[in-house]
Order: sequence, then C-alpha cells, then structure tokens
Amino acid sequence: MNSLLKIKNKIITVDDYLTISKEDDFKNKKIVFTNGCFDLLHRGHVEYLSQASDKGDILIVGLNTDASVQRLKGKHRPIVDEYARALVMASLLFVDFVIFFDEDTPYQLIKKIQPDILVKGSDYDENSIVGADIVKAKGGKVITIELTPNYSTSTIEKKIRDNV
Repeated sequence: MNSLLKIKNKIITVDDYLTISKEDDFKNKKIVFTNGCFDLLHRGHVEYLSQASDKGDILIVGLNTDASVQRLKGKHRPIVDEYARALVMASLLFVDFVIFFDEDTPYQLIKKIQPDILVKGSDYDENSIVGADIVKAKGGKVITIELTPNYSTSTIEKKIRDNV
C-alpha cells in the first residue's frame, strides 16, 4: 500500500470506527481521544498530540468540520479546509484515526467512541471539558497537557496579517 493511501485510510467516519473497534486488535487497548480545529498545524499541536498519544494505545483526533470551525472562530476561519487539515493530521505517525464532527462540541462523538482517556490542553479546566462526564462515568481518565508557550494558530494568523 502506498504512503498516501495509508494516510487517507486513517481518516474515517464514526461508523467506520465502531466497526473497526470490534476487531481483536482493539481488545485491551487504551483509547485516547482529543479534538480541535487544528487549522494551521504547528509545533504546539505536534507536541500536544504526541504527548496525548503517549497516554494510551490508540489516538483518535476529533476534527471540527469547516462549518463548525467557522461557527466557533468566525467567518475568516478556517484558513485550511477540513480535508487538508485531516490529511496533515493523519500523516502524523502518532495519530491513529481522524474523525470529523460538525457540531460545536464533540460530545456526541465522545458518547459514541467511549474513549478510556480524554485529553485537552491545560487552558481547559477539567470540570469544563466536554465529554468528561462520559469518560469518568465509565471509569476513564480526563487529562490536561501543558501547552507550548507562544504557539497558537491565532498567534500565527496575527503574525501573517501584521506582516502583509
């Protein structure tokens, strides 16, 4: 199988995941879930996602669709379209699956996936993390990861706009 096809095969639907997760390869594996817009992939994202993947065996990234990003971030976002964002995300060796969600939060996706570990950045309070109730109810963990200082899509976007 060629490399691009391997990457594309990591971009799946929630129904695909529910089928795949019943396979023997998933037995006794810790499923880690995180989510975001990941508009311009940068060092902060790579460090965050690599640390998230270290928390379990399979890392699933819930990726906001373009419509969802626009509702959350405004008309000027996303900068990069959803398929391009998913392709770049799926190319990271520590990301196992990328699943789109169109809602403003990944609550319904988390409800269907039922991850063992839910990860968000340290800019979130554990009690306000969407889906924490689902993960904790099944005996899972909610973990926050320190963010890399001075790396954010908004900062990069501002830097680009100021230099134009």
